[in-house]
Amino acid sequence: MSKIKMTTPIVEMDGDEMTRILWKMIKDDLLYPFIDLKTEYYDLGLEHRNATNDQVTVDSANATKKYGVAVKCATITPNAARMSEYDLKEMWKSPNGTIRAILDGTVFRTPIVVKGIEPNVRTWKKPITIARHAYGDVYKNVEIKVPGPGKVELVYTGEDGTEIKELVHNYAGAGVAQGMHNIDKSIESFARSCFNYALDIKQDLWFATKDTISKKYDHTFKDIFQEIYDKEYDARFKEAGIEYFYTLIDDAVARVMKSEGGFIWACKNYDGDVMSDMISSAFGSLAMMTSVLVSPDGYYEYEAAHGTVQRHYYKHLAGEETSTNSVATIFAWTGALRKRGELDGNKELCDFADKLEKATIDTIESGCMTKDLALITTIAKPVVLNSEGFIKAIAKKL
Repeated sequence: MSKIKMTTPIVEMDGDEMTRILWKMIKDDLLYPFIDLKTEYYDLGLEHRNATNDQVTVDSANATKKYGVAVKCATITPNAARMSEYDLKEMWKSPNGTIRAILDGTVFRTPIVVKGIEPNVRTWKKPITIARHAYGDVYKNVEIKVPGPGKVELVYTGEDGTEIKELVHNYAGAGVAQGMHNIDKSIESFARSCFNYALDIKQDLWFATKDTISKKYDHTFKDIFQEIYDKEYDARFKEAGIEYFYTLIDDAVARVMKSEGGFIWACKNYDGDVMSDMISSAFGSLAMMTSVLVSPDGYYEYEAAHGTVQRHYYKHLAGEETSTNSVATIFAWTGALRKRGELDGNKELCDFADKLEKATIDTIESGCMTKDLALITTIAKPVVLNSEGFIKAIAKKL
């Protein structure tokens, strides 16, 4: 059988622990036999990041700007325990955060729906995609513990000496205070990424904040989205037959719970963090959730929404059998291959991505799955496969 040719490489970002083991299995059993795979390889495993002072992460993000499409394995964000375990020079930042900052991207997370893994919300028939703004707000906050009576003020001092001052609170006793920020440029990028992605996948876009309470901060998000939509996207959305819809965050939550799904829900940073976990859990499993970073400049970086599966990795090192779900990692590859095919006009590559996804879903729906899915499936008497056996079953179906 002649292999499918690629004209432009995909940026390949290898990762850590059990997902790194699955990464190699996926390439060996599901990709190399069918594709003349072209990638520009970057090792984002923690040991190599440490050896390069994390320069490899920066290089991989810049390569994504060059080639337009990347696929990323799950990686470790080190904590104190990892500092000792890997003898790190310093506590390196999250690779995802570094890549997001360089690409100025928005993260879109979508559950993978299969028969036999039923959503906990009975009205949901189609996947709901969460678009999370990945900059600022509480994640870049400044906090103080107020020791006793006094006042806390919010002060802006312009370069020309202009001053704006607002009283936060007059404290009669001890308490806490917090300052948050965002910037118009980042909000504009977030809006354009959301509008572009909605056009890309032909789905309605919802956006929600709490502008009735936060009349300057949240209202700015609402205004920027509306201005950009009216100027740049209104006609394009109408032509595509999709809708942009704004509502309050509490109203959005109520509507989402009664909807049948099939739309993109854009959220501010904290809302997106919380709601993506709610959506993934309600649809079945974080191991069944795709994640794609989309830049307003047209760069795409695909990965699984979950972590490195540390517990299974230690079992693997001890020679014990694991049954690790590789579906989201497989779909990271199919997402990247399909996008590469679309950008290069390579229909064979797009068709292959579709077939690999169908083979993966068909394998599960035939009753063959990993242990995590077997525990929640409605399929009678599922066959539980180990990590390698599941990938080989997909290869056979493919």
